[in-house]
Parts: sequence; C-alpha cells; structure tokens
Amino acid sequence: MEEVRSSTAWVSTHSSHVTVDFSGIEKVAETMKNTLPKVEWDFEGIHYFDNGPLTVQYLLVLDTLNFCFWPDEDLSYDHLASGLKATLESDKTAFDADRLQKCTGPQLRKMLNWPRALPLEDERVRLLHEVGLELERSFEGKAYKLVESCDKSAAKLVALIACHFPGFRDHTVYKGHQIFFYKRAQIFAADLWGAFKGQGYGDFEDISSITIFADYIVPAVLQQLGVLRYSLSLVSIIKKNTEIISGSEEEVELRACSVYAVEKMKELISEKTGKQVLSVELDLWLWAFGIQCPSLQHHRTLSIYY
Repeated sequence: MEEVRSSTAWVSTHSSHVTVDFSGIEKVAETMKNTLPKVEWDFEGIHYFDNGPLTVQYLLVLDTLNFCFWPDEDLSYDHLASGLKATLESDKTAFDADRLQKCTGPQLRKMLNWPRALPLEDERVRLLHEVGLELERSFEGKAYKLVESCDKSAAKLVALIACHFPGFRDHTVYKGHQIFFYKRAQIFAADLWGAFKGQGYGDFEDISSITIFADYIVPAVLQQLGVLRYSLSLVSIIKKNTEIISGSEEEVELRACSVYAVEKMKELISEKTGKQVLSVELDLWLWAFGIQCPSLQHHRTLSIYY
C-alpha cells in the first residue's frame, strides 16, 4: 500500500493535465468535519450475502469482473452485482472453481441477464478462468482460504491477490516511473470489510491501509467538488466522450491524482475532527455521490482494471 501512496503522490507532483487543488480539499474537509460521510456498503441491496464462505466466493467473482461498463451505455455495476447474486441464489455451485474455468461468454451473459456481448467480454471470461484455475491450484478452490491466509491484513490480502492473479496487477509506467493502483484487489478487501461489517472474513486490523479505488466515477466527482482541476484539452476530451488510452499520461494522472487528493483529504478531516477517517469510507461516499448524478461526465478508458 505504501507503493500505491508514494507512486501516486509522485504523479501528482509531475502531472501535466490534472492538478490537485488544496483549497478545494480544504473546503470539502471543512464541510465534512461535523458530518463524516457514512454510507452502508450495500445501500442499494444488490449484493449476495449469507455471512459465510459463499459470500467470499461471490465477492471475488464480482471483483474479478468489476470493470469497464462502457461503451454500452445501458450496462452498469448494478447489473453485474445483482446478476451474480441471482445466479448464486439459484445455483450455489455456480462459482465453484472448476466451473469458473469453463465459463463462456454466452454463459456469463446469461448470468447477468444481458442480451448482447459485454464490453471486453473475452477478457472477462479469461479472468474468470484465471481465478478459477489459481483458486483450485493454491486455495482448494475456495476464496475464503485465500482470505484466511492473509492473517487479518488487508494489505497482505492485496499483495496475495496481485501475486496469485495476474489480472489484478494494476500498475503502469508514467514518465519513466512505475505507478501502482491495485484498484480491484483493494476493492475486494474493502468489499469483505463492508459486507461483513469488519467481522469474520472482513476483520482486517489494517483496513486503514487501503486507499480509494481509482476508477471512472471518483475523478469526476472530485473535479465537480473542486478538488481536481483539468487542463482545457482534457476537459474537451472528456466532454466529447473521446477514448483516453489506458496507460496514457492523462489516464494515469486522473487516477493517481484522485488517490493522492483523497489521502490528503482524509488527513485533513482527521486533523480537524481528531477521529480516524478511512479512505474506504470516503470512497463509498464519493461513489454514491457520483452514481446519483446522472449528468456527471467521466473519462472513457477501455481497461480491465476499472
């Protein structure tokens, strides 16, 4: 997690297209200091939860597939979460490791009750195969065995996932420096913590080590709040819905500056209130804010990482 923090901070000080506005951070922190945002993990009621190992299996599958909900404007995260939930409720073996290894595009579409090809469908299927194979090879086919091996450390869980599952290795090179995000690996730890309310499989002694999850929505919300400022050229690209290539300077800066800005926001709110604030909590609030703003324009990048 220190690699995520230090490398994204480096980007923020060398950024050409995105600027972190510290006065904007100050305003947001001042607004939040008396009413710290508390958003329930499953505030929409769209996730599977049985308080046991099957929930862990569900969450790993969910976060294996939790990326790229465009260019199909009708597809959303809700379709993914609720579709997988319905699948598991009708067939408790649907996400067994051996079945994940054999999953096809049409089968995945059926799970999500989706009538046409999914964005990056071949990649989604490939990643399901990868997860099923490695779960079977190293964790007796069970995601909860993976979680149990992390010794109640969210940071160790993220490292284990990145080690065992190449599809979760979310890092890139920016101006000659390696930059780390690990968005989907981190969100798996956060989902466990949120679903199990910090108990059982979600009991992590270092949940504070998790950063926000650098995606489409959070940068757009931070810009709207005055925390991030974009160059005129970047504003134009986003307004036109022009694709921004994965790994480009603009794309890396959008994600990295979001992580850095929220880390600074978290520190400032903690200073003002004397209470620990978690990046996970701030991310939940920012994401909930974003999905309730249908007019919010986000950047467009085809990526398996978010």
